[in-house]
Amino acid sequence: MSVPSSKAELLDAVSATFGKLMTDLARVPPEIARQASLEGHAAGTLMSPADLVAYLLGWNELVLKWLKMDDCGEVVDFPETGFKWNQLGLLAQKFYADYQYLEWPELLTRLTAANIQIIEAISSRSDDELYGRPWYGKWTKGRMIQFNTSSPYASARSRIRKWLKTGH
Repeated sequence: MSVPSSKAELLDAVSATFGKLMTDLARVPPEIARQASLEGHAAGTLMSPADLVAYLLGWNELVLKWLKMDDCGEVVDFPETGFKWNQLGLLAQKFYADYQYLEWPELLTRLTAANIQIIEAISSRSDDELYGRPWYGKWTKGRMIQFNTSSPYASARSRIRKWLKTGH
């Protein structure tokens, strides 16, 4: 899939990659969703499918936070308050911890709810707001949304499909 450069393309990318990912996540047996048997985000580590979903949920909710702060005229502290871009491994660990108490079905429900909110947030913005000017450094708002939604969805789908094929 090419990099979106318009609101319509971004909506298509987020919707399509999310739908495919959810189809594959539905194949994960709930009783092993918390077993750390999936290649981790950091080299040489393992995580569970639930951790992978927690990672996606963390980023989705972070994108929504950025958009809300921006809408309120507040300065967004990218990527997250207390974290720098070179600390994304630590941020991933935070996401795993933040959602460790959620059962597999609830994680999937929360991820779906966050995705719906992201679709609504994109839909409520113009092409110009999403792609007409830089928002963070050289990156547009649309590109920052895509970097942290549809791209990670596609990556997560590849991981889950590989994991499912190997029999866990």
